[in-house]
Amino acid sequence: MADIDERALDEVVTFTSDLIRIDTTNRGGGDCQERPAAEYVAERLAGAGLEPTLLERSKGRTNVVARIEGTDPSADALLVHGHLDVVPAQAEDWSVHPFSGEIRDGVVWGRGAVDMKNMDAMILAVVRAWARQGVRPRRDLVIAFTADEEASAEDGSGFLADEHAGLFEGCTEGISESGAFTFHDGSGREIYPIAAGERGTGWLKLTARGRAGHGSKVNHENAVTRLAAAITRIGEHEWPLRLTPTVRAALTELAALYGIDPDLDDVDGLLTKLGPAVKLVEATVRNSANPTMLNAGYKVNVIPGEAVAYVDGRYLPGGEDEFRTTLDRLTGPDVDWEFHHREVALQAPVDSLTYAQMRAAVEEFAPEGHVVPYCMSGGTDAKQFSRLGITGYGFAPLKLPEGFDYQALFHGVDERVPVEALHFGVHVLDRFLRNA
Repeated sequence: MADIDERALDEVVTFTSDLIRIDTTNRGGGDCQERPAAEYVAERLAGAGLEPTLLERSKGRTNVVARIEGTDPSADALLVHGHLDVVPAQAEDWSVHPFSGEIRDGVVWGRGAVDMKNMDAMILAVVRAWARQGVRPRRDLVIAFTADEEASAEDGSGFLADEHAGLFEGCTEGISESGAFTFHDGSGREIYPIAAGERGTGWLKLTARGRAGHGSKVNHENAVTRLAAAITRIGEHEWPLRLTPTVRAALTELAALYGIDPDLDDVDGLLTKLGPAVKLVEATVRNSANPTMLNAGYKVNVIPGEAVAYVDGRYLPGGEDEFRTTLDRLTGPDVDWEFHHREVALQAPVDSLTYAQMRAAVEEFAPEGHVVPYCMSGGTDAKQFSRLGITGYGFAPLKLPEGFDYQALFHGVDERVPVEALHFGVHVLDRFLRNA
């Protein structure tokens, strides 16, 4: 089997840099404009002989979808998707301008370098290399570049799933961000976690109501006090352990890797024995709820009649009922709560042929690595595409050097990706997609 050509290795770097320079900041207020990046992507897909479709729910919030026909028409199709928007970045906090796309000392810098314009560039590089080499995959591939993933996805994958389901006909599985990257455990081992699940998203709005009045008077119906008490209870709550099949598999494989007893009856004890690798699982053995925003009052000597807070809640597959019941109890009788944004939790089988093929592709190019499954603590567009019956995995391969804290760079300052990591990603993605 011929390997991917050298031109693809150059193109993935160029495409990553170019896409970073297209500012697609999504602040969540609807003002993001993904269209310039979508047009860039569509032009390069067309250059590979594909027929990309550009779709918008709102002006400028553009999505791109194209299909590559496989050699086996009886095979289920595979969705390969990446989002075009990025979270905000404050230039004064960065070593380089976050939208420069600068390539320095073998590293591409800028917002989106790991989340996730790198994967967008890998997809483009692979597809274009196949066009030059005359390669066709076994199964149909649907390639999708989405808007609005960093907010509600209403203008992106949600819109596509709800309004353009026909474009994804035959897709039973999908791959996207947050998987198959190098995790260094500090003892020389290289671990490659492949995501086979996501916690559900439960962003909450809490509203406390009370009696407005003068700040100098006694007031036992103070909305701010009521809200503060509820927020404190939520922030201090210890959620119980809940192990999903994906996390069980992760703990079992990590325990085997470290030669320790996989005692799932004492998960807290097991976690203490995993060293730095605990980061791969510690956020996904429980539901969580972290207060993040507060809003109350308009003058220091006026007790407001209402106070509002927002909480970033996440729940495990099968854990939403417990999440709701617990929030009812923690908020109490004086504070109402509602979902500000809600999406389902996901789980994918780790004994599937597709997972085995992802593992094999990583191990071919990183034979010293150890592939393990894991559950994402956050979420991706796979949630929306699951409405179409598509099982989602996190598979955006990168081989990273020791000391490169990949997870800290998600939404972080000085986001960047090594050129060699992009090259590795292209090789692995090419090999997986040819065989999938």
